[in-house]
Amino acid sequence: MTTTWFHSISVSPGKALVFGIILNLLFVVVEFIVGILVNSLALISDAGHNLSDVASLALALVAFNLTKVRPSQLFTYGLGKSTVFIAWINAVVLFIVIGAIGWESIGRFRSTEVVQGYSVAVVAGVGIVINSVTAMLFFKERKKDLNLRGAFLHMAADALVSFGVVCTGLLITFTQWYWADTVMSLVIVGVILISGWGLLRDSTVLVLDGVPRGIDLKRIRNVMMKPDKVTNVHHIHIWAMSTSENALTAHITVAGDAGFPEIESIKNRIRSELAGLSIHHVTLEFEREDASCTAEDC
Repeated sequence: MTTTWFHSISVSPGKALVFGIILNLLFVVVEFIVGILVNSLALISDAGHNLSDVASLALALVAFNLTKVRPSQLFTYGLGKSTVFIAWINAVVLFIVIGAIGWESIGRFRSTEVVQGYSVAVVAGVGIVINSVTAMLFFKERKKDLNLRGAFLHMAADALVSFGVVCTGLLITFTQWYWADTVMSLVIVGVILISGWGLLRDSTVLVLDGVPRGIDLKRIRNVMMKPDKVTNVHHIHIWAMSTSENALTAHITVAGDAGFPEIESIKNRIRSELAGLSIHHVTLEFEREDASCTAEDC
């Protein structure tokens, strides 16, 4: 039922990002101010985490708009590749936030301070609602774009963190275990680390023009080997043109008696099947067996 509810929310990525930025920025201001007033490191840490999410949403919005820039004589692919760098910057910022929160948390263990648990629980409860609503906006598109997946992961993780902060606030209210606030801030660090590692790994691979996550090179080669008359496939290169589009180049060796109509049929079939495997831009070079590249070149 929950998944159906997620799918029922249909908002364009651009509008979802703008709404998410405004909503979360307002909450960051409120959470930070209350955190200062009630002396809660957990709230202040969560506000810092949410602020990094606002920055990531803003970067994702910039990336989304850059994908619409038309190719030019200087940038023949357009500016789609910039979305990859933005995703990487987003991941790096997350880890900087981890370091800052972790350092402050360790310092807090030396001198436990009084925290107003009830206020912490109320503000964090509001955070659960805001982060959950924002995450739902990106649920449908999260598998199509790395930046949108990052936005979804940020918001979903934040909702879980806010739930933990609510529990911490209630625990402090009924037990006066003020050290729980500091422990919760370290838990937030762990959540950010887990949710951010995959984003950092995937975006680093794309920055280095590695094979995008979810693309099986062996399966791609098998698809290109399927048509009759194809005897070999080599020089396969797959990379990300943006966080949502992938490209491929390859050499296809065909039998010496393959004619032009057959080669065109093979080309169209391969393009069609690769489109279903998230390969959007395909460039193929055909060679006959009797004029194929040498073993050293291949």
